[in-house]
Amino acid sequence: MADTVLYEVSDGLATITLNRPEAMNALNIATKTALREAAESAAGDTAVRAILLTAAGDRAFCVGQDLKEHIGLLAGDRETGAGRTMSTVKEHYNPIVRALAGAPKPVVAAVNGVAAGAGFGFALAADYRLVADTAKFNTSFAGVALTADSGISWTLPRVIGPGRAADLLLFPRSISAQDALELGIANRVVPAGELRAEAAKVARTLAEGPTVAYAAIKEAVAYGLTHSLEETLEKEDELQTRAGRSEDHHIAVQAFVDKEKPKYLGR
Repeated sequence: MADTVLYEVSDGLATITLNRPEAMNALNIATKTALREAAESAAGDTAVRAILLTAAGDRAFCVGQDLKEHIGLLAGDRETGAGRTMSTVKEHYNPIVRALAGAPKPVVAAVNGVAAGAGFGFALAADYRLVADTAKFNTSFAGVALTADSGISWTLPRVIGPGRAADLLLFPRSISAQDALELGIANRVVPAGELRAEAAKVARTLAEGPTVAYAAIKEAVAYGLTHSLEETLEKEDELQTRAGRSEDHHIAVQAFVDKEKPKYLGR
């Protein structure tokens, strides 16, 4: 895995860190490939019970596509007629978003600075977003004559509604951390100097929680967004049965009776 993305697993928590602070964590091919590998590893590893997605530096979480690399690739496409540049959506962005959004465990994004374009999309693919008070969000796509990718056309309308999503996509501009909180993009805004510690605390709490139940909650919410009430009630029955058979449920019930704090096993 390239050093543009750092990957560490400790006591059930996988931490993925975008590590190009000198380039505002822009996504060149090496970074996208490494991020895809890290996200898929974390999502598929049964020893990982929560994922923390963060970034190095203070200025940016991720500003999206590395346009310096991108312009060179576009020039190469014109010369060869290969048309390979935009295949990055299928090869990189889509698998990254699928891994994060579909992971059977909670994903926390610690947004330390600017989140633009695909960086915004990756933050939205997380289940919980802690945002530094100095951070900003920008869809960016229309500003470079592109449409939405990295799942943003699916996630953003579901977070803030289709009308507001269309506004931010058609008229890209910086959204402050406070505005992001009011819109529902941010779950919590914390002072920039406290972000890393708070994000680690939240992610660690989730990593020590009832993983089977968390996975079921993620699946239920995603299902309910695109299905009828009757279909969703059937899905809830299925998922609740699964959660009820977990060891963690039995641990939780016994701990409640004993007036103790449950110590979950993640299964």
